[in-house]
Amino acid sequence: MVSESTSLALQRKKVCVIGAGMAGLAAARELRREGHAVTVLEQSGDVGGQWLYDPRSDAADPLGAEEPAKVHSSIYASLRVISARENMGFTDFVFAPKDGRDQRRYPGHREVYLYLKDFCDTFGLMESVRLNTRVLRVAMAMAPPSPACRQWAVRSVRLGKCDDEDAATEEEEELFDAVVVANGHYSQPRVPSIEGMEAWTGRQMHSHSYRTPEPFRGEVVVVVGCGESGKDIARELRGVAKEVHLVAKSMEEVTPGLAKVLAKHGTNLRIQLQLC
Repeated sequence: MVSESTSLALQRKKVCVIGAGMAGLAAARELRREGHAVTVLEQSGDVGGQWLYDPRSDAADPLGAEEPAKVHSSIYASLRVISARENMGFTDFVFAPKDGRDQRRYPGHREVYLYLKDFCDTFGLMESVRLNTRVLRVAMAMAPPSPACRQWAVRSVRLGKCDDEDAATEEEEELFDAVVVANGHYSQPRVPSIEGMEAWTGRQMHSHSYRTPEPFRGEVVVVVGCGESGKDIARELRGVAKEVHLVAKSMEEVTPGLAKVLAKHGTNLRIQLQLC
């Protein structure tokens, strides 16, 4: 008869979690609670994923055409959450206001990052996290002894500070019983195909590379897209740009949210709506 401790040992898996953002950290905590040996591989120098604000932008590739994007985070400096904080937290770890921090119901991005840091500290997750580690390849390991013993080979490389690829060490390959891919889907820009885009010599950039409005002072700017970030960026640019043109596919994308903003700011909001 197999003892309970032996049974648990047989069920214990060695699991790799790729990414230490919100999803990766949640997966790591739940897997550890079930008794699995978890290793979290994170390419940045801290946890947080998209919520780890990076003031840099890729000046050499502002449209983000290259893959993968060199700068992971798409967050701009003024970004605030669009969901109330009580709806954003984990069910057993309340995203509650804290003294000396951003206590607004819709806080800025740094408050979400600090919440995730608190989550890591509370559940001791940092002992499972390897920072500055980029995963290069995940593949099924060769010749498993049986289908039940199938493993995954994960190849990674240790980076220097600030994702310095020149300071990367030799590649390392490890075997895991399972892999959780939690690298997110907001780090690689989706660039539309617009006729004449390649021939136009003016500055073009994706919102992924936007951080602050100051570089656009005195310019005429077209913002393509009327989602939350498009409206945010257009409102910010109105304070420094000569003109701001917000382009939307239909009036349904523009109203009612932007209509309220226009009513609030009146003539001070210099945005022209162009339907395409």
